[in-house]
Amino acid sequence: MTIHIRMLTLGQIATNAYLIGDTETGDAVLIDPVDDAPLLYQAAADEGWTIRLILATHAHFDHVLASQPLKDLTGAPFAIHQLEESWLLTLPEQGMMFFGTHFPAAAKPDRLLMSEPETIEVGAIRLETLFTPGHAAGHISFYLPSERVVFSGDCLFAGSIGRTDLPGGDFNTLMSSIHDQLLPLGDDVSVMPGHGEPTTIGVERRSNPFLQL
Repeated sequence: MTIHIRMLTLGQIATNAYLIGDTETGDAVLIDPVDDAPLLYQAAADEGWTIRLILATHAHFDHVLASQPLKDLTGAPFAIHQLEESWLLTLPEQGMMFFGTHFPAAAKPDRLLMSEPETIEVGAIRLETLFTPGHAAGHISFYLPSERVVFSGDCLFAGSIGRTDLPGGDFNTLMSSIHDQLLPLGDDVSVMPGHGEPTTIGVERRSNPFLQL
């Protein structure tokens, strides 16, 4: 089993989408259908992968804009936390809120994730869910134990944390999520965030100013 991860930074506010591919079987998972479904589809095809599952860390527009067109292109099911379903329905209104234009509707989830830990398996790819609210009420991070990598969405960034001033946000909840769910993974775990460059748990534990409070 050889797992390869490809990061693509797309969209109006430079959001990271992640393709996780099993190079032996060609199965792939897409975390956060950010924008430009044809590009995401082609990026997987260029690697010889087929997207079998689409996951979203949360339902803010910049993480789900391509959910419906990518689902149409791939036929892959789409999964998000149950607490994000209502926010997902507001995608057209989010466009008006942030940019004064209507966004297309998001994909209807085929699977609603719970707050309790779950294991998601696609071929040899095995992801564990970590419930990490605070930036959004139903925010989920995805941990890939085989590679010691966590996809932290907008929970933890290199040198920063997710904003908490949007609906469903709460600073104390976010800090609890980071301390209770992410830091215990271990200092050697790589952090693949929703914005910015990858980092590690150890670097953030030692130098992230929000973790020194």
